[in-house]
Amino acid sequence: MKNSSAAYQQCNRCVMDTSDPLIEFDEIGNCNHCNKYIEQLPNTIIRGPEGLAELDKLLERARQSGQGKKYDVIMGVSGGMDSSYVAYRAKHFGLRILAVHLDNGWNSELSVKNIENCIKYAGADLFTHVIDWEEFKSMQVAYLKAGVIDIEALTDHAIRSIIYKLTDKYKIEYNLSGSNYTTEGILPNSWVYNKLDYKNIRSISRRFGARRHRTFPGMSLGKYIYYRAFAKIKPIDVLNLIDYKVDTAIQDMENDMGWKYYGGKHHESIFTKFYQGYILPEKFGVDKRKAHYSTLICSGNMTREDALLKLRSDIYTANELDNDMEYVLKKLGITESAFKKIMQEPVRSHLDYPNNNALFQFFKRFS
Repeated sequence: MKNSSAAYQQCNRCVMDTSDPLIEFDEIGNCNHCNKYIEQLPNTIIRGPEGLAELDKLLERARQSGQGKKYDVIMGVSGGMDSSYVAYRAKHFGLRILAVHLDNGWNSELSVKNIENCIKYAGADLFTHVIDWEEFKSMQVAYLKAGVIDIEALTDHAIRSIIYKLTDKYKIEYNLSGSNYTTEGILPNSWVYNKLDYKNIRSISRRFGARRHRTFPGMSLGKYIYYRAFAKIKPIDVLNLIDYKVDTAIQDMENDMGWKYYGGKHHESIFTKFYQGYILPEKFGVDKRKAHYSTLICSGNMTREDALLKLRSDIYTANELDNDMEYVLKKLGITESAFKKIMQEPVRSHLDYPNNNALFQFFKRFS
């Protein structure tokens, strides 16, 4: 294997390239990401009767575990495609579902409507945690000033913490998960950071934030270890056990429950769209569509030719970018000149700030 850091190179099979500094290519020009994906595919996605049988078995276990309790399963809902399709399929599972949503202040009107339709269609109870906006705004601005890549770690950490707390409260053992190998199997480690590292979140927020956060649903390493030991939750990865075709899923949801597509993965959040569509490419040289499209290529949902064609198109039109930038900066309380200065500051690693990365790596060996 050779590392490609010396010159630009793009995979011959998917569309990942040297924007991931850790990418490697084999002797025929295929990258480590799609090689690993294809290697693990038979053990991760189970299609056809075998997959449905496994899904039925897990659903029955969830029903049995829920006896005498208020809920059988918990389910995160964001209004995005994957979690929405889990809700769509869950209508026929015969389960008592607690759906959980984190309102971090960035929901689009369309995402709110999609969530309403998902909950109604699935027949679930909804728990919404509305985050303290002033605290969260301060934390997001702190991450921008810190120069680290994974600003979305804040939202991802909060929703995981809330789900853990609720599973502990209601003694729920199973999670209907939207995580899946079909659309999310490829994502370079260099583009993200450990969502569970609350020490890193706290240190960045305290150093660069304008105010202390007192109500943010953080989860310390000790609390995480407690949840893993005493509030174990078993995922039911629904989308890995069915024939998950993205185009068909979108059509079914639009026809049957009035769901509407956003035009891009995770674009249900206005901030996430701006983060992925502008901040990542401009400051970090990362176009997350490459990982998304590469996953779809390897899972048979997209051709490489279509992916390359889509990548030639700008993520934003000029007018859309101006509108979203104006909205995001105004909501965050940042002037355009201050934002430009932030974008020109050097990129920093999450590991440049206090963290628990070594401890997480240690525990990973035994999990």
